[in-house]
Amino acid sequence: METDNLEAGKRAGTREAAIVISHVNRVFPVAGGEFQALTDICAEVPAGVLTILKGRSGSGKTTLLNIVGALDTPTSGSVLIGGQDVCRLSERARENLRRTRVGFVFQSVSLIPTMDAFQNVEFSLRLAGVKKGRRERVEECLKMVGLGSRMHHMPAEMSGGEQQRVAIARAIAHRPRIILADEPTAELDSAMAAEVAHLFQEMTHREHVTIVMTTHDTGLMDAGDMVIELENGRRVNCSSGLPA
Repeated sequence: METDNLEAGKRAGTREAAIVISHVNRVFPVAGGEFQALTDICAEVPAGVLTILKGRSGSGKTTLLNIVGALDTPTSGSVLIGGQDVCRLSERARENLRRTRVGFVFQSVSLIPTMDAFQNVEFSLRLAGVKKGRRERVEECLKMVGLGSRMHHMPAEMSGGEQQRVAIARAIAHRPRIILADEPTAELDSAMAAEVAHLFQEMTHREHVTIVMTTHDTGLMDAGDMVIELENGRRVNCSSGLPA
C-alpha cells in the first residue's frame, strides 16, 4: 500500500503543488490524557485540481482541513501554501490568508438571512477589502453557479442546493487560489450533491482553482482528480487519475 501511495504522490507531483503537507500531527488534550487526531500526515495537493479527502466520521478530515486553512495549528509538522508555512504565520497573517487567498465552503451554508444572494456574496468582497468592480464580480460569480436570475432572492426563498451555490459563489468571489469545502453536500440529496461536485469540477478547469473537498459519500469519489483517504487520523491511501 505504501508503494501505491508513493506512486500516486509522484503522479500528482508532475503538476505544481498548491499545498504541501509534511508530517502533520495534531494532539488534543482530553480528560485523563491526550487524543491523537492526526498522525504523521504527508500529502501534496496539485494546483488546479479537485481533490477528495475521504474518510469516515472521526477520521480526521475536518481537523486536517482546518489546519490547511489556517483555522487551526498542528502540534507538529508544516503546511506550505505558495512556499509559505501557514502554520508559522502570526494570527494577523493567518487572518489575511483566509480573507484573500483561501475560500471556505462549509456543511452549514451560514448565509446571512437578512441579506439576499447578491448581498451575501458582496459582503465577502467587502471583508477582503475589494473596493472596485464588486458589482460585476458578484454578478459573474452568481451566474457562474447558475443563479443569475436568483441573485436578489433571500436565503429563505431558496432551496438547500441553491443556498449552497450562493455559499460557493461567496467563497470564490475574492478569487482565492484554494477552496476548502468541508462536507458541502452532506445536507443535499444525491442529485444536488452531484450537481455541486460537477460545479467544483468546472471551477478547477475554468478558473484553475485548487479545491479540496471532504466527504464520506462514496458516490462522489469519482468526481475528484485525486483521492486522499484518512482512517483513524492516518493517511491510508492516495490515488490519482492525473496523467503521469
